[in-house]
Amino acid sequence: MDWKNSVVLITGGTGSFGRKFVRIMLDEFHPKKLIVFSRDELKQHEMQTSGFADPSLRFFIGDVRDRDRLRRAMNGVDIVVHAAALKQVPACEYNPMEAIKTNIMGTSNVVEAALDSEVNKVLAISTDKAVNPVNLYGATKLAAEKLVIQSNAYAAGAATRYSCVRYGNVVGSRGSVVPVFLKQRETGTVTITDDRMTRFWLSLDQGVHFVINCIEQMEGGEVFVPKIPSMKVVDLARAIAPHAAINVIGIRPGEKLHEALISEDESRTTVELENMFVVQPAEALWFGYSWQQKGNLLEDGFRYTSDTNTEWLDVEGIQKFIAPYEKLFSNGKLDG
Repeated sequence: MDWKNSVVLITGGTGSFGRKFVRIMLDEFHPKKLIVFSRDELKQHEMQTSGFADPSLRFFIGDVRDRDRLRRAMNGVDIVVHAAALKQVPACEYNPMEAIKTNIMGTSNVVEAALDSEVNKVLAISTDKAVNPVNLYGATKLAAEKLVIQSNAYAAGAATRYSCVRYGNVVGSRGSVVPVFLKQRETGTVTITDDRMTRFWLSLDQGVHFVINCIEQMEGGEVFVPKIPSMKVVDLARAIAPHAAINVIGIRPGEKLHEALISEDESRTTVELENMFVVQPAEALWFGYSWQQKGNLLEDGFRYTSDTNTEWLDVEGIQKFIAPYEKLFSNGKLDG
């Protein structure tokens, strides 16, 4: 793929993922133009004054709720990465219509603006919480996934193709428990909701490179799922604060003991490759089914869940994993 002649736009470009995506794009791929689309002018200013300076970089103030602004921003764009979302579970529960307007209607606006603007590829960022959702955030991301994937039916006669990436918790991102534990260890006590809880984990760097790899390979209609390790939340607490007491406070509303990245029902149309799974479209109405020639179909009843994963990080492995974030936190630079 010729990134150097591509115009790339990222929604939510000032968030944790967006900043890392922009940095890696500028340092490694050098696109012709890179557009940061977000609604917070202060965060855009902070990006511009903190080392994000490049002739290819553009900053657009706008909200994914505004389809006309998205159309203007996507003029001449080749690739869209859709990372804008309301993602705090308690905030989404308390403000349900706001979550729906941004995560569902905003995604619909991105999809339609991209089609109107003849964008070549749209890749939307999803989450393990979209699989068998138990909270509104997960439900909105499930709906957003369906919108993105099924929009290929409208685009089949055009150049635009839509796919999703779905992965687990990102260490050190906004909303991550890592900065919470780092702060709590100063008090001598860290709190977890249940000592049985497990989660999928990956770094921001891994997440961004996986997204870029999927953009290069996508045909349209796929949900890409990386193979990533699981960890026990209690082990994470021990890795960050080995000498602190652990206080189990009880599971919160809308929280799962374990997360799933691929459900049993999805596994029937999923192909396994060396480093990822590809969930093919449930109905072969258009394209996206050639992955069967590149990998292996899964066994009946397969589930990819954080508690049945074959790859785990123990306390020592977790400590190595989070070491870079501890340094950032100590310097007051962790985006928590």
